[in-house]
Amino acid sequence: MIYRIAADFVVVIHLAFILFAVAGGLLVLRWRRLLLVHIPAFGWAILISFAGWVCPLTPLENWLRQQGGEAGYNTSFIEHYLLPLIYPTALTRGLQIFLGLFVLIVNLSIYSWLIFRRQR
Repeated sequence: MIYRIAADFVVVIHLAFILFAVAGGLLVLRWRRLLLVHIPAFGWAILISFAGWVCPLTPLENWLRQQGGEAGYNTSFIEHYLLPLIYPTALTRGLQIFLGLFVLIVNLSIYSWLIFRRQR
């Protein structure tokens, strides 16, 4: 049971990281010091997308599930609603690159606006 709870926690952390990488620039508009954390986060997300790597949280979650005696995902709230967002079944290499470009464009837009606003 503890492994399953830990695996669910990893999924929540994974989703939070993804959301922060995509839209954390909006938080930087309010709290400038987050810039020091957000730039590496969205850089990592872009690198993983472009290189086709697997985030280390994914094997950690799978290992925790295996240790808990699970072969796959059951129908808990987290697994039913959050896992399809993090692990889409139709994730192709092209879609992965598109998602990386999306993260890059969103964050470059936010930071460009922030720089423009600061110069005025």
